[in-house]
Amino acid sequence: MQKTTVLLADDHTVLRQGLRALLAAEPDMEVVGEADNGRQAVQLVQKFLPDVVVMDIAMPLLNGLEATRQITREVPSTRVIMLSSYSDDEYVEQLTDAGAIGYLLKQTAATDLLKAIREAKQGNAYFSPAISRRMLDHYRQAFMSGQPIRKAGESLTSRECEVLQLIAEGKTNKQIAAELCISIKTVEKHRQQVMNRLNIHDIAGLTRYAIAKGLIESKPALGPA
Repeated sequence: MQKTTVLLADDHTVLRQGLRALLAAEPDMEVVGEADNGRQAVQLVQKFLPDVVVMDIAMPLLNGLEATRQITREVPSTRVIMLSSYSDDEYVEQLTDAGAIGYLLKQTAATDLLKAIREAKQGNAYFSPAISRRMLDHYRQAFMSGQPIRKAGESLTSRECEVLQLIAEGKTNKQIAAELCISIKTVEKHRQQVMNRLNIHDIAGLTRYAIAKGLIESKPALGPA
């Protein structure tokens, strides 16, 4: 039997271990690698060419949205399933636009993941049942009312999204330039374009935007010692 090869991408080690244990019990599945950030996920996909990637959205250095865009562009034979705590329609729309073939809520991943992986291997989309119902209702209402199904959103390029995430993570222009292998002048140009496109002109605002979009996770406030 030819096994379905799977790459796990999540910055939470305990979650990756749990997913690996779940998949290890299936005779038709094999975990070929693990990544704890989106950039590493892209590199490992290029190395191992897995059938399916199980990807978190909020990861350091490169979030799951941009990692998905790069994977589906560079290794189109690999299918991407997103794992997320967010069930908002906007997240689902952004990720399916980026090329994800499945979208699962972390709360129900243990129940749905195996079926999602098998469907993805066959090229079929799979969504958590709650999301599927809401998507169907949304499309039905849009069709009945004659409204456009897709919402017009902010149109950042892939590179601008990478720069936005690194800004929100507190990286300096010099650090961003080193991470993306571009010049500091190019970073400054991207930073200004991001601010202009979003009409947000301070770092705190960009950070709030990135958290709201699920590109990075908000850090819990520290209480008194």
